[in-house]
Amino acid sequence: MERPGEKLKRVREKLGLTYRDVEQASRQIAARRGNDEFIIALSRLADIENKGTAPTIHRVYTLCAIYRLDHEELLRWYGVPRNLLESEAAQIALPGTHAVQFTQPGNTNVPRIEDCEIDLNKTTFLSHLVRQWGKMALRFLNDVDLRPLRYGFIGMDDWSMFPVLHPGSLVAIDQSRRKIAAGGWTNELERPIYFLEHRGGYLCGWCSTVGTKLLVQPHPASHQQPIIFESDAGIDVIGQVIGVAMILESRKRGSTRHGTKVQD
Repeated sequence: MERPGEKLKRVREKLGLTYRDVEQASRQIAARRGNDEFIIALSRLADIENKGTAPTIHRVYTLCAIYRLDHEELLRWYGVPRNLLESEAAQIALPGTHAVQFTQPGNTNVPRIEDCEIDLNKTTFLSHLVRQWGKMALRFLNDVDLRPLRYGFIGMDDWSMFPVLHPGSLVAIDQSRRKIAAGGWTNELERPIYFLEHRGGYLCGWCSTVGTKLLVQPHPASHQQPIIFESDAGIDVIGQVIGVAMILESRKRGSTRHGTKVQD
């Protein structure tokens, strides 16, 4: 199997670049970035190509810029599967609710639902479709504008919105909907849920404003008390939760009935 350094050497030679060409180009990048870490000296490039030395993150950037390489492709050469990062993170259970910095999905051609032999009016087992599509993370969302969206993960110890949002749920957050709605719903499923950041971390809940104060209300089944944040408490409404993916069989909650710990 061809080593990463050998692949880089082949790309360099195909472009007609010498070691000195690469070093000079890297110095230009370093000058523009104001950081000498981007420089790839002749001896360092030789080590990368011939001795299996892995480039630093700054030199990965430099190599991709000079060689016109896709950043994720170069990472794969070194055994770093960038496309699995989100699923890798999802398998690491964190106790607290937190934001998820997913990369915005690009244009990906995948089978559309209407092109598949399924009846959308019936409950359908989709595992066979997932096997056809392969590992796509969130890229199965055709025709959905994901630009204003961010993502959050409800902590494994956060029962504040159970049973509407289970611990371990992945939520989609619309950043364009940051204004707290004062009405317009008739039941708890229609009431907007907001994802918020405060000095102690993150939390999800129903919200209302009382003068200059922000009231965050958990689900009654959580047996938690509402939290009131003063206007100067450093609370930030990231956006409204508009979608959720969750496992319905949540683990039993522990002896504590407290979700994510928050402070004013």
